Amino acid sequence: MLVKIKGSALLGIEAITITIEVNVSMGQGYCIVGLPDNSVKESLHRTESAIKANGFHMPRTKVVVNLSPADLKKSGAAFDLPIAIGLLAASEQLTSQPLLQDYIIMGELGLDGLLYPIKGVLAMAIQAKAEGYKGLILPCQNAKEAMMVGGLEIFPFAHLLEVVEFLRDPSYQQAQNTVTTFQTKNNLVDNNPPTTPIPDFEDIKGQVHAKRALEIASAGGHNMIMIGPPGAGKTLLARSIVSILPPLSTMEALETTQIYSVSGKLNMHHELQSQRPFRHPHHTLSSIAMIGGGSNPQPGEISLAHNGVLFLDELPEFNRGVMEVLRQPMEEGVVCIARAKMSISYPASFMLIASMNPCPCGYYNHPKKECTCSTTSIQKYLHKISGPLLDRIDLHIEVAPVSYEDLRDQQKAECSAIIALSVKKARAIQTERFKNSKGVYTNAQMSGKQLSQSCTISKDGEVLLKKAMEQFQLSARAFDRIIKVSRTIADLAGSDLIQIHHISEAIQYRTLDRSSWGKFKA
Repeated sequence: MLVKIKGSALLGIEAITITIEVNVSMGQGYCIVGLPDNSVKESLHRTESAIKANGFHMPRTKVVVNLSPADLKKSGAAFDLPIAIGLLAASEQLTSQPLLQDYIIMGELGLDGLLYPIKGVLAMAIQAKAEGYKGLILPCQNAKEAMMVGGLEIFPFAHLLEVVEFLRDPSYQQAQNTVTTFQTKNNLVDNNPPTTPIPDFEDIKGQVHAKRALEIASAGGHNMIMIGPPGAGKTLLARSIVSILPPLSTMEALETTQIYSVSGKLNMHHELQSQRPFRHPHHTLSSIAMIGGGSNPQPGEISLAHNGVLFLDELPEFNRGVMEVLRQPMEEGVVCIARAKMSISYPASFMLIASMNPCPCGYYNHPKKECTCSTTSIQKYLHKISGPLLDRIDLHIEVAPVSYEDLRDQQKAECSAIIALSVKKARAIQTERFKNSKGVYTNAQMSGKQLSQSCTISKDGEVLLKKAMEQFQLSARAFDRIIKVSRTIADLAGSDLIQIHHISEAIQYRTLDRSSWGKFKA
């Protein structure tokens, strides 16, 4: 007997509906076809044990399981449950053909029939709704994640027996409260506080210049690099940016949650994320870990930082190849991973916040400490960061050592809540500005056409910008980024016109361009 069940497979952060065909016929042997990987092939062993442990029998004739479309590679243990239900239905131990066609069924089985959570449920729910399915049958742990998508019936189960009983008689099981039908909820937001405390701007002594730059970066989604000696507060400043970033919009939250769902890193409550990601990878990570990929492609750090912050501490310590792979995603906001049989795209629109020392010992140009590095070692250290990568960073900030007077100053600085309000207002201006532009939320994401439409510069501002281009020999990319930063500064000031002082402030944040690196060389 042939039975067809609907499941789902992941391709990037999207889901594709899969038809699981199970045929029990005369003959001998079990097989799974349709490009299954080893974890899918092992499914027959898990399902056989689960079926026998719960009083059913495994067919002893020929069993063929086909995963269609057959040219798409299938991976993971999430096909266990539909295969088990297919085996029971095909061997006539279960009859419920209409339900099998109306619902997406996915879940990993334990040897005793317990159901374990799976990855990518949010993407599966979005796809199920788009294709008109009534709902999903899933493990209990994935119920809240599936509820984020409206208009679907979500049936969560903890055990294979519960699924079987539900398929036999849905009305009876619901009446017995064995099964809970989760109704769709809106505005499911993860309001749980972060596990680690977030530094407040008012607790950071001195560094007024750097804090202003962080405010601008947060308001416009700009990339930023800080250079300064050890102990100047670069890492603390970077971590504090989380306290002033605006919450995710609904669309941004769905995008971010979908990435974390696919990668299996969704928060423990399986709810829609409201906090912007802050990723802080160690400098020993590989290029694959940074951009994503692998035999079964997974999102990398740049995708996990989508709509949030990627913080690279001690930037020159990263492998040169790891740093260079950032160049294309920083421009396009997406990373494409090409393999022999497939090409997968992951969103990667992130704010890069980087920090570094001016030399290996960290004290070059320090006002009080002497540098012990040779000229050659300083040049070698600084040249680990290529010109093209540096050119893609909007704000270059020199972080000076904090003086004793600043450290002992008891006067509170401006707190994060006040700065966050200013950032939120600037973001609101940008939301209105780009409301008709899909995928564009901030000034940093503006295209060349949007740049000319949204950035009107005063005459004296144009004169100053021309002088800066000629004097510092800035690239065309740096020219565009100066205008984008000045647009953000104007938004923070509530000005429609970009004035000369907005241009002037934006230019001062380009001090580490290649033409200006000479002051860090002998």
